[in-house]
Amino acid sequence: MTELLLHTADELHKLPRTGRRAVVMTMGALHEGHATLVRTARDLAGPEGQVVVTVFVNPLQFGAGEDLDRYPRTLDADVAVAAEAGADAVFAPAVEEVYPGGDPQVRITAGPMGERLEGATRPGHFDGMLTVVAKLLHLTRPDLALFGQKDAQQLALIRRMVTDLNFPVEVVGVPTVREEDGLALSSRNRYLSPADRQTALALSRALFAGRDRLAAQAALRARAEAAPASDERASALARLGEIRASADAHAVSAACTGLPDAVRAAAAHVLADAARSEPPLVLDYLALVDPQDFTEAGPDFTGRAVLAVAAKVGTTRLIDNIPLEFGAHS
Repeated sequence: MTELLLHTADELHKLPRTGRRAVVMTMGALHEGHATLVRTARDLAGPEGQVVVTVFVNPLQFGAGEDLDRYPRTLDADVAVAAEAGADAVFAPAVEEVYPGGDPQVRITAGPMGERLEGATRPGHFDGMLTVVAKLLHLTRPDLALFGQKDAQQLALIRRMVTDLNFPVEVVGVPTVREEDGLALSSRNRYLSPADRQTALALSRALFAGRDRLAAQAALRARAEAAPASDERASALARLGEIRASADAHAVSAACTGLPDAVRAAAAHVLADAARSEPPLVLDYLALVDPQDFTEAGPDFTGRAVLAVAAKVGTTRLIDNIPLEFGAHS
C-alpha cells in the first residue's frame, strides 16, 4: 500500500487523473468516521473518478496549551484504513511542504462567525483551519471536498470560504458517525478512561433529549393547530375540576411558542446531571444556532438549526452536534 502514499505536491500533481477527483481532508488517526467519508467520496467520484485522502496535522489550528504534540500520528494505519475504504492516494506532506516559508504571513480570516462558540474558546483556531484547507484545496485541486458534520462550525466556515472566495469545488457534508452507545467518533476518544467515557456519553444524550423535546413539542403544536386551545379554555376546565384536561390544554397552548428554549432546556438538564458525575463533565457551551452564521436561535426561530455542545471530561475536550428542523408557526 506504500504506492498509495505521496509526500510532495509534485508527486500528487503527477498522479494520473481521470474523472472527478474527491478529496477527504484529515489530521490522521483515521477511524470509522473518516472511513465513511472516504466511502462516500468513492461513491460520489464513481469508478472512473479519484479519491485523495490528505493526512496533515496542521500546527496553525492548535493554540497554546492544546494537544499538538500528543495528537496521535498513525500514518501506516491511516494508509491501510484509507485504502480499505476506497482511496486511490494518501497525500501526507511534511509541515515544510505545506508551509515552505515557515509560518505564513498571509492567512485566511474566519471573520465574525469564526469568533463564536469554538472560535471563542479557541482564538485563531478557525483562521488556521481555513488557511490550511485553502492551501490543500489548491494543492489537491479537487472537484469535490468532503467534511464531517460533527465539526459543524468548521463545515459552515469552509462552505462560506468556498462561496465568498470563489473556489471551484463542491463542498459535501457527511453525517456524524456514532459508536453503538451514541458517542460521536473522534480521534480524541482514545484518551478517555472507562469512567471518562461514561460521563462523556452525556453529550449525545443531551442532544438526543433536545431532539426528543422538539418532536414532542411539535406534536403538541400540531394538535393545537388542529384544535386550537387557549389559556381561557384551560382555566375554564380547571374551574370545572378537569385538572388533567386543563394541564393538557395549557401544554398544547404553550407548544405554539418557545420551541428553541424548550430544546435548550431539555439538553441543559442532562448536562447539569453529568456535571455532578465522577469524573464531572465541565461544560464549555451548549448552543442552538442558525447554521448560516452560528448566531443563537431566538424563541421564534424557524428553519434548520444546529444544537451544539462542547465539554471537557478529564483532560479530553469533546464536541458534538445534531441538526434540527423548526417548523413555521401558524
